Amino acid sequence: MTHIIDEPTGSLRRFGAAPSHGTTTLLCFPHAGGSASFFAPLADALAPDVTVLAAQYPGRQDRLAEPCLDAIGPLSDLMYRATRAVPPQPLVLFGHSMGAIVAFEVARRLELDGGPRPVRLIVSARGAPGRTRGGQPSWNNDNALLEEMRSLGGTDVGVLDDPDLTELVLPAMRADVKAHEEYRPVPGATVSVPITALLGEEDPTTSVEDVREWDQHTRSGFDLHLFPGGHFYLSPPPHAVVAALTEIVLGQNAR
Repeated sequence: MTHIIDEPTGSLRRFGAAPSHGTTTLLCFPHAGGSASFFAPLADALAPDVTVLAAQYPGRQDRLAEPCLDAIGPLSDLMYRATRAVPPQPLVLFGHSMGAIVAFEVARRLELDGGPRPVRLIVSARGAPGRTRGGQPSWNNDNALLEEMRSLGGTDVGVLDDPDLTELVLPAMRADVKAHEEYRPVPGATVSVPITALLGEEDPTTSVEDVREWDQHTRSGFDLHLFPGGHFYLSPPPHAVVAALTEIVLGQNAR
């Protein structure tokens, strides 16, 4: 069962039962075109030791009627406000692909306002904030977007082969890719918490060198974990990923 936990914005989903006292919360931000449900298998795999919350960006699934946000700044502002509803227990932020940038910007906002801070930031399948893709923008080319979605494997092929379903997912994909491609970090932007980076060894979009540059965006520790697979190496979550995340997330309680 899925629960909305932040009624003012409707931006966060919890899968399963309410957390028990002392449980660490893993707050997840999905990739471009993605939705909260992407993290449901991970939530099942990490329960009951870790409570998984997932961001639901406007313009998809149960928020389909809302306009999409096509810039990282406003999207991060919305998600930052939503974190006010997160239970007061250890919080780890996790972002996959574009979601890594959103998680980074949410962490920055939490630190700047002096509110509750995450204890760690986990970034997945995305180079450091200053690393951007070259070439022509792709957000305004539907054929290029659909081809990329096919090649990366993050969307059910059945959806991409159905024109009616494609029309439903394309607006969110256009907005997210535009936000991702046009994002530029504040010069020298850092967070005070440790950063852990995760990457699939065969990811065609991201190199180990790009990921290692995340160490320039933390004033604390940095570490990198590699896993078999491509850009969506964690879908469905293999045992190695679940074991690594369990160790990383629960290790915060010992701090």
